[in-house]
Amino acid sequence: MASSSVTPAVPPPNRPSRPFSEALLNEKWDHCLSTFLIRSTYGAGFGIIFSLLLFRRRTWPVWTGVGFGAGRAWEECDSSFKRATTPSREGLRVLRP
Repeated sequence: MASSSVTPAVPPPNRPSRPFSEALLNEKWDHCLSTFLIRSTYGAGFGIIFSLLLFRRRTWPVWTGVGFGAGRAWEECDSSFKRATTPSREGLRVLRP
């Protein structure tokens, strides 16, 4: 009988992982962009509905809705980034109204 030599599995090379802070920042940016797209689309949808029903197919309600959606997403994203810079006490984050 011929003995077959089994080679042990070689682990993949270690890749340098991103620092936790960079991963957290990327996650916040991803959330901001997705919120921007969703809220702007909702605003455009409401603008189209109001344009068709009330304003005789004008375009300004659509652009106003997109602006409101984008502004709301901007404020939410801005508060998300500002929350990360607030000072903490004893390892607990202090939330200010």
